[in-house]
Amino acid sequence: MYVIGLTGGIASGKSTVSKMLGKLGAAIIDADQLSREVTLPGKPAWQEIIKRFGDGIIEPGGEINRKRLGQIIFADSQARFDLEQITHPRIEAETMAAIIRAEQNGCTVAVLDAPLLIEVAWHHKTNSVWVVFVNEQTQLARLKLRDNISYEDAVARIQAQMTLREKLNYADVIIDNNGTLENTKAQVLAAWQRIKLLQQS
Repeated sequence: MYVIGLTGGIASGKSTVSKMLGKLGAAIIDADQLSREVTLPGKPAWQEIIKRFGDGIIEPGGEINRKRLGQIIFADSQARFDLEQITHPRIEAETMAAIIRAEQNGCTVAVLDAPLLIEVAWHHKTNSVWVVFVNEQTQLARLKLRDNISYEDAVARIQAQMTLREKLNYADVIIDNNGTLENTKAQVLAAWQRIKLLQQS
């Protein structure tokens, strides 16, 4: 099975590309979704997060308020590090199990969709790294609109991650998402067809 490591910056359009790959037939393994699952109420990670960050991040139903937690970790690098130490080993275990299940189910291409693919060195577990790229102005504008946050908050969130330009150094495939949706789709299809040709050879 061929594993694509799909990454990008916040509000770069990574989820859009992931959906396109899913429609082409790839098995999508979404690290963000797995992150939500390992932090559900009562799970070990949930308990550790509450112990570290306090009851103030809990919703009435017991779930973690991800927006409130995000405000804390994007403003404090130590808090972000602590959260990653709690969640990343568990997310990685679930991710690797999902890749194995996809292969057992006969999938020929899987997409490991992970914002921190490079930062946590998961790119070594893939056959190729795809980076969804937008310029800084576009990224900032999309993030402000998507999350309805201030300019300052948007900048803080972008700066808390490895820059997109840095991620390009790891890319085997660059999907330029500055243009139209059709333009992005054409790039994804071309890269997908190259994988299919590789698998047939």
